[in-house]
Amino acid sequence: MNKWFYFNGMALLVITWKVMLYPGFPYIPVYIVFGFIGVLLIMMNWTRHAVFSTIRSSTDRQRKIKYANYSKKIIPYHRWIGTSALLVIIIHASFVISAYGYPITHLKFSSGLITGIVLSGMVISGWLRLIWPSKRKRLTHLYLGLTMFFLIVTHILL
Repeated sequence: MNKWFYFNGMALLVITWKVMLYPGFPYIPVYIVFGFIGVLLIMMNWTRHAVFSTIRSSTDRQRKIKYANYSKKIIPYHRWIGTSALLVIIIHASFVISAYGYPITHLKFSSGLITGIVLSGMVISGWLRLIWPSKRKRLTHLYLGLTMFFLIVTHILL
């Protein structure tokens, strides 16, 4: 397995742990529910990076074929899952803003805002790759994904 499977697994454990440690658990606010659903959709799409990294780094041909077939089944839904994640995160943000206002100086809010901007760029670059594919758009999409992974973990830990 690739190191990204482990990073994704650890991130999901941390995210689930933070949600379960919410003081009112199991009665959690709706904005946390939407945030959790959004991050699950994002992590589902981000796991494709781990699959592609495994395909590139594996020397076992059968493993490469297995992961390539898995990825081939998911690819038609990848853009729609990412777009759905963006919509869910926008709903999450609107609930947070209606509950707390617009506290731009608060680190959790600022990190969420930056993460939302990066997610928007990621979705836009993903759709643009469908229309006009290029190496620059592919790398932009990849680097935005890497940045977003670490921003999400930072946002959750704050």
